[in-house]
Amino acid sequence: MFGAIARSLFGSSNDRVVKRLRKKVEAINALEAEHQALSDEALRGRTEEFRKRLNEGATLDDILPEAFATVREAAKRTLGLRPFDVQLMGGMVLHEGMISEMKTGEGKTLVATLPVYLNALSGKGVHVVTVNDYLASRDAAWMGRVYNFLGLSVGVIKHGIEEDDRRAAYAADITYGTNNEFGFDYLRDNMKFRLEDMVQRDFNFAIVDEVDSILVDEARTPLIISGPAEDSSELYRAMNALIPNLTAEDYEKDEKQRAVTLTEVGTEKMEQLLREAGMLTQGDLYDIHNVTLVHHMNQALRAHQLFQRDVDYIVKNDKLVIIDEFTGRMMEGRRYSEGLHQALEAKEGVTIQQENQTLASITFQNYFRLYPKLAGMTGTAMTEAAEFAEIYGLEVVEMPTNVPMARKDHDDEVYRSQREKFDGIIELVRECQARKQPVLVGTVSIEKSEMLSEALKAKGIPHEVLNARYHEQEASIISQAGRPGAVTIATNMAGRGTDIQLGGNLEMALALRLQGVEDEAEIARITEQVKAEIGEGQRIVKEAGGLYVVGTERHESRRIDNQLRGRSGRQGDPGASKFFLALDDDLMRIFGSERMDGMLQKLGLKEGEAIVHPWINKALEKAQQKVEARNFEIRKQLLKYDDVMNDQRKVIYEQRKEIMRAKEVQQIILDMRHEVVEDLVASCIPANAYAEQWDIERLHQEVGRLFNLDLPIADWAKEEGIADQEIQDRIIDAVDRKMAEKVANYGADIMRMAEKSLLLQILDQCWKDHLLQLDHLRQGVSLRAYAQKDPLNEYKREAFLLFDGLLSRLRETVVSVLAHVEMRVNRPEDLQPQPQEMHETRHDPALDETVGANGEPAPGGFAGGAEPGRRMAAAAVDPNDPSTWGKVQRNAPCPCGSGKKFKHCHGQFA
Repeated sequence: MFGAIARSLFGSSNDRVVKRLRKKVEAINALEAEHQALSDEALRGRTEEFRKRLNEGATLDDILPEAFATVREAAKRTLGLRPFDVQLMGGMVLHEGMISEMKTGEGKTLVATLPVYLNALSGKGVHVVTVNDYLASRDAAWMGRVYNFLGLSVGVIKHGIEEDDRRAAYAADITYGTNNEFGFDYLRDNMKFRLEDMVQRDFNFAIVDEVDSILVDEARTPLIISGPAEDSSELYRAMNALIPNLTAEDYEKDEKQRAVTLTEVGTEKMEQLLREAGMLTQGDLYDIHNVTLVHHMNQALRAHQLFQRDVDYIVKNDKLVIIDEFTGRMMEGRRYSEGLHQALEAKEGVTIQQENQTLASITFQNYFRLYPKLAGMTGTAMTEAAEFAEIYGLEVVEMPTNVPMARKDHDDEVYRSQREKFDGIIELVRECQARKQPVLVGTVSIEKSEMLSEALKAKGIPHEVLNARYHEQEASIISQAGRPGAVTIATNMAGRGTDIQLGGNLEMALALRLQGVEDEAEIARITEQVKAEIGEGQRIVKEAGGLYVVGTERHESRRIDNQLRGRSGRQGDPGASKFFLALDDDLMRIFGSERMDGMLQKLGLKEGEAIVHPWINKALEKAQQKVEARNFEIRKQLLKYDDVMNDQRKVIYEQRKEIMRAKEVQQIILDMRHEVVEDLVASCIPANAYAEQWDIERLHQEVGRLFNLDLPIADWAKEEGIADQEIQDRIIDAVDRKMAEKVANYGADIMRMAEKSLLLQILDQCWKDHLLQLDHLRQGVSLRAYAQKDPLNEYKREAFLLFDGLLSRLRETVVSVLAHVEMRVNRPEDLQPQPQEMHETRHDPALDETVGANGEPAPGGFAGGAEPGRRMAAAAVDPNDPSTWGKVQRNAPCPCGSGKKFKHCHGQFA
């Protein structure tokens, strides 16, 4: 009550931000006349003037009003668009590192040009992140006219472009690309062997378009780069042939959690089938030596029971291509991990690609937190404001619309069956067509869009279909969806970011009509004719009620439903929207009430009738909130565990860069050799031990194994009064002499290059093995909960021990390989390591056997404790818990209390 009174008197925090920004808008508007009077050359010259002022000590905030006024004038001259006052305010929100929530159609693409230009003046680069390649290319070309006019360079990152093109795009002042491409480039860069081969620069500022989709919906699927492992394609085929023999009573399927497990009856039947096929030769299925069979069986069972063709993936050119559940687009080159992709390939009878092992991975949360300044824009962010603040430290500001909203959002219609629902949709489409009102029909999958298309064909209703199969025609199809009487079927997210103009899109229509026309008079005639047609079409559509958006079922995320609705009613245009549902829709069936069908029958709902009531909308919203809450739990669990790996990843990636920057790594290798000897002597000759307790035989063997030296250590040990330090010094001296001989034999340049090359290759191999160990640890650590231990703390503790082991293993391997290596090198370039074969993967943890309800651990899964997104460095420093130390300078004392420098203790790399 008191909060409501305070808000009425002083306004909400959002109102206060908007009020503050309006004052700055007045300052920008006051400069408009002055900038209008400038010539094109003088306006372009403002860029160099701003850069000079920044170099002299001015801040970006100091020049913001003038820079925004400059961009507004440039947009008017190049695009014919003048940013509204609310767009200037949205640009300021982005510049301040916050999320700007602007309704669909408010011109977010143009808004981004204001802070992008301002921040690009620093010369450190600005990244604009979009949801797909089409939007990245379109926005880079469209808004690039403004940037190029003002003297800034623009690059675009797309899937499949060459490394040199990527490097050039990142070197530009402004770089457009998708979240996947930026993330995978970061991982790939940290697997390169030379600095000049890396494509990205240091991170500076990123603006994320459709920030809710990228930082929330897609954040539960980490990016993984994997390499080929052993080939087990025959095992996948053999297992795939057995699964169809199972019946419904042999397994339990939980669609809500996307999990499927064998029952006791099913396990017995599967064991019998495996024995008959000669695959289970000894013991029972769940014996330790049959763990590989269990893994393949589980993946085959998932492939058959949880994944549908044309919903989760499509088959194209003997390849199985994943369909992005959020965008409805094909994800070329992406693969499910853990062998699931191979199981699906076996199910569909296409060529089975080799299985993969993780080489590098990162979550979107940890990738985007690498940017010193991050901002975002979307039409739907307020509902997730708490998550943005908790995970990314981003505040959400809701911007007012430029023109009041005129769209009518009708209540949902709920039918008892799919057939009745489709009949209701077709009837509405007929009514709209009769009055020449365009209709955009949104579906949740390719399969549903094609089913509806067949139903419309049967009724003789002409229409266009837009889904992953036809994504090449996306722009032309969606841009003409506003023509009088047009009917367009699209997966919910298809065409997102493309403006649907009432009456049709002039530029697209002209491009089609002017193909092959070269006569200027004919071009002018056709142009006038098309303008007149579109003007008339716009009048007809507005009189008919604007674009009618029809949803064929509710998506599990409310934001995606709202985005679909937002395609209509842009900038005060008339429009309408309605969702049609059936009780056997996935969301209703899995998360809705099981008693609803019986209740509707008792209420006397007849064949073909629908129930329409605001209460239904509220019930559906609650169902969607359940799904969103579960997905948030999955994201939080993912982040808690990735934060542990993230600290280790930063150390490894930073050290790799240091090695690549160094002209030679001789000192690092020398330190490694000496530390290996010190550790070896300390383990064989314990401190304060008597001579008869020394393990001289093992010391001799290990020196031979590691350094290829046969030293008289047993004779040394018999010398009277000799101590461990003397033996250690003699071994170090012998090892150093041997390496000095190698340098003399092969030449210093060749040896230095070999040291650097081998160090990087062995580091990568050790890191790859470490990632595999962490994967295995994570899959089993939740069982510690049965021993009353916190699985997350156990994971942190053991991950640190594994990392310590990685460093020891790295030192031993490097010095051993260099001691044994014999080189026959004709050219120094021959020592350069060859890039390995890699695959990019988006892996959904919700599909893991290790995750149960609401992200909680299933048996063999993982659980969490600490809050996600909190920096460990902010907590009190615990000498026994390195995760609490934060960033420690290399030459600072080690926080563990050993008295050594950090670089020679827990921070040691060499």
